[in-house]
Amino acid sequence: MDKRYACYCGLYCGHCMVKVKVEPAAKVLYDEMKKAGFEDVIPFIPGGSGFWPFLKSMALDGMCVSCRDGSGNPGCAIRICAKEKNVEMCALCGDYPCGKISDFIKASVGYSVLAQDNALLRDEGWDAWSELQTKRREAGFIYSEE
Repeated sequence: MDKRYACYCGLYCGHCMVKVKVEPAAKVLYDEMKKAGFEDVIPFIPGGSGFWPFLKSMALDGMCVSCRDGSGNPGCAIRICAKEKNVEMCALCGDYPCGKISDFIKASVGYSVLAQDNALLRDEGWDAWSELQTKRREAGFIYSEE
């Protein structure tokens, strides 16, 4: 499990639909279009000059990183708070659970495991949390398909 994909709120980017399905599909599309010679003709297709660099970047570099590395909402109250308090994740904060994370968990759709995951991290530590995320990833778990 790559720790940089552990979000401040307790989500793991490795279970995101973008990482699990969209990025691999972009790579297939890019590879097939490149094989078919689209790289040379794409500038002549309306919108192609913007589309091709986007697809290439998504296929080769990935669509996003994690909130730790700059993706996501820069105004996220949870991210701002965690950075200000210098905690790796909310569950490891002395004030957990606070209103910010409680509101996020209540409002979250497709992340029903978040409260349990944060409890596991808080009670049993990184190794247990990481092991769970690795098992889920190997089983094909995706947040939006829970």
